[in-house]
Amino acid sequence: METIVLGIGETLVRDDRHWASWANWLGVPAHTLSALVGAAVAQGRDATDALRVLRPDMDVDEAYLARVAAGRGEHLDESDLYPDVRPALAELRAAGVRVVVAGNGTVRAGELLRALDLPADLVVTSDEWGVRKPDPAFFARVVEVSGAEPAATLYVGDHPADDLFPAAAAGLRTAHLRRGPYGHWWAEHPDVVGTADFRVDALTELAGVVDAVGGEAGRRPPARPASEDGSGRVGAGSGSGGGSGSGSRTEGGRLARVSHLRGL
Repeated sequence: METIVLGIGETLVRDDRHWASWANWLGVPAHTLSALVGAAVAQGRDATDALRVLRPDMDVDEAYLARVAAGRGEHLDESDLYPDVRPALAELRAAGVRVVVAGNGTVRAGELLRALDLPADLVVTSDEWGVRKPDPAFFARVVEVSGAEPAATLYVGDHPADDLFPAAAAGLRTAHLRRGPYGHWWAEHPDVVGTADFRVDALTELAGVVDAVGGEAGRRPPARPASEDGSGRVGAGSGSGGGSGSGSRTEGGRLARVSHLRGL
């Protein structure tokens, strides 16, 4: 594995502050909005639908600009990062892996992330590229900046429809991260299990993935295929072979077919 590309929200960054700030702006308890976000996730809907439940006529983009104008725009600091981010990214770079952060986010989010000086070779957001996940054009840009062939590039994310499925369709290797609402709720869905090349519970497991792919036995224990014990931890997804059904792959390793989750 030559390059690892990671999403942003609920992959590197906790979304606690994001939703709490929206709840504060709308004047509702944080737990109310969190519950509505959870309901949207369980239904396979976009999490921002939770905002529209509270304000049916809301234009989310306009509301965001209103928050910025009122001095209540985005904020991001070290406390928003998951604790495994820095050690995991640093270990990957030390192993000679190119590390790219590329996910949905505003221009401001990109500025804030770069200000944290993460151990990454590139940090970029969808608004800076002018295209958002899950648009295939986003993943075409990922391939461009990876510096490696798609088969030697691993995309890591928590969201099946925004991360896993379109990345696989673009020919990238994929790791589904059991983190955040989408990552936990949909972790055992057959489409997720069948599509993901690897399934991990923490970013610090990615070094094991690199070793498993590179055959560097001896430096770390090899990753076990998910089918061995059903855990799915740092192992190849059950759909990595050439079988039929959703998530099946062609001999060339490209995703042949994916049946999407409900509404995702």
